[in-house]
Amino acid sequence: MAEIQPVRGWRYNPILSADIDAVVSPLFDVVSVRQREALYQNPLNSIHLSVPRAEAEAAPHAAAARRLARWQAEGVLLPDGLPGIYVYYQYFRLPGEARERCRKGFMAHIRAYDWAEAVVLRHENTLPAAVNDRAELLAALQFQTSATHGLYRDETFELEALMDEAIQAPLCQTEEDYQGARDVLAVIQDAPTIRRFQQVLASRQVILADGHHRYEGSLAYRQARELAAGPGGYSGREPWNYHLMYLTNAASDDLRILPTHRVLRELPGHLTDEELLTRLAAYFTVRPQEEAQDLPELMAGKRWAFGLYLPGGAAYKLRLRPEVHAELSWPTTPEVKDLDLTVLHFFVLEKVLGIVGPDAQRAWPGVAYVRGLAECLQQVDRGEARAAFLTNEVTMAQVEAVCYSGAVMPAKSTFFYPKTLAGLLFTSLEEGANASAFERYFQAGTGE
Repeated sequence: MAEIQPVRGWRYNPILSADIDAVVSPLFDVVSVRQREALYQNPLNSIHLSVPRAEAEAAPHAAAARRLARWQAEGVLLPDGLPGIYVYYQYFRLPGEARERCRKGFMAHIRAYDWAEAVVLRHENTLPAAVNDRAELLAALQFQTSATHGLYRDETFELEALMDEAIQAPLCQTEEDYQGARDVLAVIQDAPTIRRFQQVLASRQVILADGHHRYEGSLAYRQARELAAGPGGYSGREPWNYHLMYLTNAASDDLRILPTHRVLRELPGHLTDEELLTRLAAYFTVRPQEEAQDLPELMAGKRWAFGLYLPGGAAYKLRLRPEVHAELSWPTTPEVKDLDLTVLHFFVLEKVLGIVGPDAQRAWPGVAYVRGLAECLQQVDRGEARAAFLTNEVTMAQVEAVCYSGAVMPAKSTFFYPKTLAGLLFTSLEEGANASAFERYFQAGTGE
């Protein structure tokens, strides 16, 4: 189903690649304000292209386009000689684990499919303003500054053997990125091997793990180009029909999804802790616990189980009363209704707190999404939050079930770890930048 194409990548020149840690950056939707300000101090850091800011007499996107042109002219960024598929490994450890894991994947161009084509599947909704921003940046740069993260499933792990061979000759690697991972980039330029990657993906759907706004930005840009070209004015092979994606195997045990907890900045109606607990007891069994640190272990593997932390160190284990679940009346699929986070959003945010419906909950400023347990507890202890609701992680099987059902999850349901980096690889959308070069190379390499 999924058509992928190799790319003639643009990368930092070898002098800068030797210290790649100095020029890579977090993705636009996870980089903090503090991180941005620190990275902006390096005039060659990739954040100037992926998350640009205004400069003298230039709006952010125009400033990024001007900087890109300068970097290309000065040799800061250089194109590779041949197109290829770029192998990208991330080595990392999870908290409490001694063994090092490795998430294996590759970067290539994938056709920018409309959602209705059911080739690329989403599991989250998007915000129009963020989509428009990404589409406008793409139009200004004609350059893709970071890969989104897609998942295919292959129980045979056929492509991993090909990637393992390529990664032995890395193009560059970080020592340790901002999240503690080690990132390694390599390339495959052998035409028959590239053809095999294409054949494997051609029979598969792709689930979008991260990067919904960037992917929809590519869709919007493609649609704008089609409209401008008019009927018959484009072939469908132009580079702007494609999107840069990092593809990993959903069958791998090293594909990790971490929980994202819900921290409440306020309680509507100025509820007291006692009133909150009373309302929760209508839907949940509420059991006090001596140590908040024990909550994740007490919740682990249990359906519709949550932790609650309140000021003064008060900790509780919550579990939905099974007979209550039938009251979940949102118009969605059974796969979504079965999720812990759907239960939390419906019974806590809507029924207990009165924030009615997913749209109102997405817009409500009283909820924050926090990944670390310690940070959740500290925000409550510091008086920055009124309560923290702790959740289990979503499983890969649940993500797939929801995507195949055609529905979407509650906001901030998944946190795939580790995140990919911006700055390892860029691709151009200029006419002839990728497809024609590969077609000539491929024909020469296969005798076709």
